[in-house]
Amino acid sequence: MEKENSSSVTEFILLGLSENPEQKSPLSALFLTIYLVTVLGNGLIISLICMTPELQTPMYFFLGNLSFVDSSFVSVTVPLMVAHLLMEKKSISFQGCMTQLFFFLWTAVMECLVLALMAYDRLVAITNPLRYLSTLSRKTCLAFMCFAWILSFLHSLLYTSIISSLDFCGLDKINEHFCDIPPLLALSCSDTASLELLVYTEGGIMAMSPFVFIVVSYFRIIKTILSIHSSSGRSRAFSTCSSHLISVGLYFGTIFASYLHPPTAGAVETNRPIALVYSILSPLLNPFIYSLRNQQVKGALRKML
Repeated sequence: MEKENSSSVTEFILLGLSENPEQKSPLSALFLTIYLVTVLGNGLIISLICMTPELQTPMYFFLGNLSFVDSSFVSVTVPLMVAHLLMEKKSISFQGCMTQLFFFLWTAVMECLVLALMAYDRLVAITNPLRYLSTLSRKTCLAFMCFAWILSFLHSLLYTSIISSLDFCGLDKINEHFCDIPPLLALSCSDTASLELLVYTEGGIMAMSPFVFIVVSYFRIIKTILSIHSSSGRSRAFSTCSSHLISVGLYFGTIFASYLHPPTAGAVETNRPIALVYSILSPLLNPFIYSLRNQQVKGALRKML
């Protein structure tokens, strides 16, 4: 990340969501509220899972990890965005930008992997319920999570190292509210063709592999559900998957829309509302999706209250 020898850029200007002074205070209040609700909502899910014996199962172990990742995800970008809405100067140092990029990519990829692990959990629970607890033992779940954290860490380290080696030739205005790969590639004056190829190949594999695994898992899950003779049994089995399917569609849909196209200036401008959905809205909605549609979580919440 020693950039000063190869580029005159020592800091970036994050243009953020709005340059209109009249919109800054309402937007800062809105996103501060969203941030607090997201952190408190996900924290409540984690507390319920830790404090309720009935929720000590693999399904809720992965849900607790998803809540932790969601809280970390929004904490990487939203506090700085709110601060910049209240400040005249919206700068971030080069090292700070690379640090934010690293943790953003780490938590973003981790979200993909946790959603894939949750799909595997549902696959085992529905297609092989008698061996569910033995297949997904505590030790196995911990091993899966450790592997996911390490893999996402290495992925983030790779991209951050490459991005930090690019030249920016005095161009310092990032058309986004946080440091991300597409706006930084669009800003760089280096030849980014090889890096763009890496984004579409390795990055595409990192995003597509969990998604394809989820799709294949749900084909098997649906096949099993359709073979259940009781309509109430089919309904009960599908209800355990519906919350997860909503989260998958919301997150992966916006991720693909944001990354799987050339990082041009026009595309970066179009990506701004898309980035808000996967970086802020998805973590905000997940606690509501899983609590409002899950009878066990609602029951645990009533007991706590």
